[in-house]
Amino acid sequence: MSNEQKKGGWRTNKWIRAAIPALLLHCSIGTVYCWSLFSENIGAYIGHSKPATEWAFSFAIFFLGMSAAFLGNVVEKDIHKSSLIATICFAAGMAGTGFFIWYGGKHPGEMLPLIGIYVCYGFIMGIGLGTGYLSPVKTLMLWFQDRKGLATGLAVAGFGAAKAIASPIMEWMLKNLGKGGIYKMFFILAIVYFVMMFVGHLLLKKPEGWHEPQTKEKGQGIMSVIKSKPILNYVGIWLMFYINITCGLALISQEKAIVKCIGLAASVGLISTVSAVFNAGGRLGFSAWADKMKDRNTIYKMIFVISIALTGAVILTSGIKNGEGNIVLTILVLALIFMVNAGYGGGFSNVPTLLSDHYGMGSISAIHGITLSAWAFAGLSGNQLATLIVKNSSDAVTGYQNVLYATIALYIVALLLALFFVRPSGKAKAEKTEA
Repeated sequence: MSNEQKKGGWRTNKWIRAAIPALLLHCSIGTVYCWSLFSENIGAYIGHSKPATEWAFSFAIFFLGMSAAFLGNVVEKDIHKSSLIATICFAAGMAGTGFFIWYGGKHPGEMLPLIGIYVCYGFIMGIGLGTGYLSPVKTLMLWFQDRKGLATGLAVAGFGAAKAIASPIMEWMLKNLGKGGIYKMFFILAIVYFVMMFVGHLLLKKPEGWHEPQTKEKGQGIMSVIKSKPILNYVGIWLMFYINITCGLALISQEKAIVKCIGLAASVGLISTVSAVFNAGGRLGFSAWADKMKDRNTIYKMIFVISIALTGAVILTSGIKNGEGNIVLTILVLALIFMVNAGYGGGFSNVPTLLSDHYGMGSISAIHGITLSAWAFAGLSGNQLATLIVKNSSDAVTGYQNVLYATIALYIVALLLALFFVRPSGKAKAEKTEA
């Protein structure tokens, strides 16, 4: 660090200018995953079914991915503008959701409150989610160039851990805010998250003296940068990212029901918390580990191999059907749940650094944004795939086992993509040449 940087104090401190604001942003927007805690309450309060309200979450994830894809260039050009957009949209969407819940309580059964929730929680908050997710990532990689995986893993772990942190607080609020507590909670959270994200927005800053590289990469369009490598390379990255999310959501969406099937109904809450810890741990652990590897794609190969092995073991032993009362099978099913959560999280934290190794830092926010479109489509397909399989099975327990047949097939496809489509990155080739 130069003398000028040392004199700058907090203004040139990578933790204050990158890591802390990233955590403030991601720990706020990551609470989108708390939807399952109160979706039933919302449905009952506004006079609509739980399945009808569930679409708000699906829309939020879809617009997260699509806003990241279409606004990636905005993030690339100005992280302050993008982080401010994220702050305003996320808080406004949260407050708007609270308003339409309040309105629905006054007019139960009407369609306007439900549509308003779709627009606010799904579309407006979705834009905040996409821009907020992207905004700190490149900045972190610039400040922590020697440990890019650790840096992005730290932030994305905040997104994964947000549910574990916020869930008990939200449950307490729902119990203690009295009549109309569900909409009051949204108003309070809108203020709290606005403050957290606005502080993150003010602190977030690229390193002093950083200038975007004046290379032909910078002057090219995003598709030209992607085509600088064989197009199947990027297709492979996008598809394996999509499959990992789809499989993760398919299993995670049935997690509580599976835990009950193996006789642990009394421990559902505890297991859900442990799963969230594995999710966050996978985001940090896998990405930090990847910093020490020649090719970050090795992490995806490991995630898929572990997922295939554990899924296959549960299929062969009929672990979900026979798990109740059998300690070995119970542990096996729990190991599958925890490791799929870890791999699901690790897939998120490794994708920006994998892309930067392949395509450089010049347009990383825009390329990362386009790649997050995989999250948008997986958000619509993952839960629905599992629901469709369970619905069309002879009984629920058989349905949960059948979900595993679908996910193991998809994990095998993803492993083949990682092995044969995604080539060694420029970083891996350079290290091999030096050796």
